[in-house]
Amino acid sequence: ANSINVARFLPQAFYYFNAYAQLKRAGQLSFAKGGKSNLVVCVPSGNFGNITAGLVAARMGLPIKHFIASNNANDVFYNYLQTGAYQPKPSKQTLANAMDVGDPSNFARILSLYNNSWEKIKADISGATYPDSRIRETMRACFTSPGYVLEPHGACGYQALHEQLGNDEV
Repeated sequence: ANSINVARFLPQAFYYFNAYAQLKRAGQLSFAKGGKSNLVVCVPSGNFGNITAGLVAARMGLPIKHFIASNNANDVFYNYLQTGAYQPKPSKQTLANAMDVGDPSNFARILSLYNNSWEKIKADISGATYPDSRIRETMRACFTSPGYVLEPHGACGYQALHEQLGNDEV
């Protein structure tokens, strides 16, 4: 019943508003012409309920610049972003097991939010995908410096932010 249940992911949209408010209070946000902020949100994604909640928050008016969907080796959504073809497949077992989904049920909700437009989805969401070896490497590097212990799901998100976050973005 986790992210496949609308009653579960709709309240998650308010987490995004809370995070935004905290960043604004801390003076971390800036705004471009047109009202978009410099806020980029990266979500380690499996069934895509949490990122769907973020997309709903953006539709409710939250000025998020961009989303990053980071995946483990279950790269169905990442491949969709690259090709425009959605090709579900059996899930692969990985270190980041909460993201082991080969046919995310919330993909249909994302398509619906964007009127089935691959171009519009790509404009708002980028992707990343990492095998277990890269997840381990990220966890090790983050522990070495700055001494933070990441779990596998967080390591996927951290690595995607490290690779994709621009200098003017938070």
